[in-house]
Amino acid sequence: MKAHHKLLISLVLGAVLGIIFHQYVQNPFVTTFTKNVLDPLGQVFLRLIFMIVVPMVFTGLVLGVYQLSEHHGLGKVVSKTIIFTVLTSAASVIIGITLVNFFKPGVGLNIQDQLVATQSANTEKIKTNAAQAKSAVQSLVEIIPKNPIDSAARALDGEMIALMFFALVFGIALSRNLDGSGGIIKIFEQVYEACMRIVAFAMKLAPYAVFALVFSSAFKFGHQLLVSLALYVGIVVLGLLIQQFGVYSFLLKSFTKKSPIEFFKNCREVYMYAFATASSNATLPKSLEAAEHKLKLPKETSRFVLTVGSTANQNGTALFEGITVLFLAQIYSIDLTLAQQVQVVLMSILAGIGTAGVPGGSLPLIVILLQQVGIPAEGIGVVLGVDRFLDMCRTTVNVSGDLVITALVSGNKKS
Repeated sequence: MKAHHKLLISLVLGAVLGIIFHQYVQNPFVTTFTKNVLDPLGQVFLRLIFMIVVPMVFTGLVLGVYQLSEHHGLGKVVSKTIIFTVLTSAASVIIGITLVNFFKPGVGLNIQDQLVATQSANTEKIKTNAAQAKSAVQSLVEIIPKNPIDSAARALDGEMIALMFFALVFGIALSRNLDGSGGIIKIFEQVYEACMRIVAFAMKLAPYAVFALVFSSAFKFGHQLLVSLALYVGIVVLGLLIQQFGVYSFLLKSFTKKSPIEFFKNCREVYMYAFATASSNATLPKSLEAAEHKLKLPKETSRFVLTVGSTANQNGTALFEGITVLFLAQIYSIDLTLAQQVQVVLMSILAGIGTAGVPGGSLPLIVILLQQVGIPAEGIGVVLGVDRFLDMCRTTVNVSGDLVITALVSGNKKS
């Protein structure tokens, strides 16, 4: 049986059984089994992947920058990456804002008090994280790390961009000494290959881990909350589908002449990993593998664009943030002006670019957006119950966007 078929079966089985067993959420045996067997299995898989993200991101980005500089193509790749990232992010937010204004899912929905109360502890934690967020100017300054080792140690907690900046500068510096850099480049290539071998080992656990991760989420939340917020969830998913099969298909057809259907078919295994893990960073190794071996994209371009994109390109997240802010405004009967909605669009684009590629990474940024337009920060509690499912959906679109932008930047070049 092919790997993507195993993943699909595991994913569907985990979701169905999780929803069925949700009625036994108070049963000590089922709860203990989930907590002590399935949850650890999912976490072991994720930790095996996260374990190699930092060395793989650093070496992959250095190698990509070095090889692009060697062929004098770095500036072109960077400029194209920025243009397509902003373009796709803007499209996603505009789609989301349009849908939520048309369907008005929050109008007449009086559930905020109950849901905010049940999620009060998580809400307070997210509000604290949002309050600790740096100003825009400080965030720009801190892209340059004082201590790259410290940034590497805290990369998965929000310092990934600083680590990437150091890798970018380091790669450029190496490329200026082409004759004397061969030895260290070979070492980086070996480290990168070793990371990919560890990933290959971890992937043997993938079908079981996917089942465990999806079952655990479905078991904890069931489908009741999904039903109560069905219109909101449906609009987010609809927006993501338009982004995936409308915007991405149009860009692929217009700029690369590639068949979108064939492109998405080659990426289906990556999509399943993204959906199951809800993490762009955890899916990065599979994205790199698919770009090189299935999509046949130049490895120096894919290493650069995908590595940067796993943190800096979050189209699905930007769409989700825009919809969520307007949805909560409707629930609280706050009528946002056109200027405020434009502000939400611009901030969602920027927030999508700066969101950490880990589960739940967008929530503190949503709280900041809520506060900017006068919506109670406690409103985030309304959507927390369905966030895990939507996180899985938007991560899939984020990862797909990274691969699409890689193809757009590469054009018709082959590896």
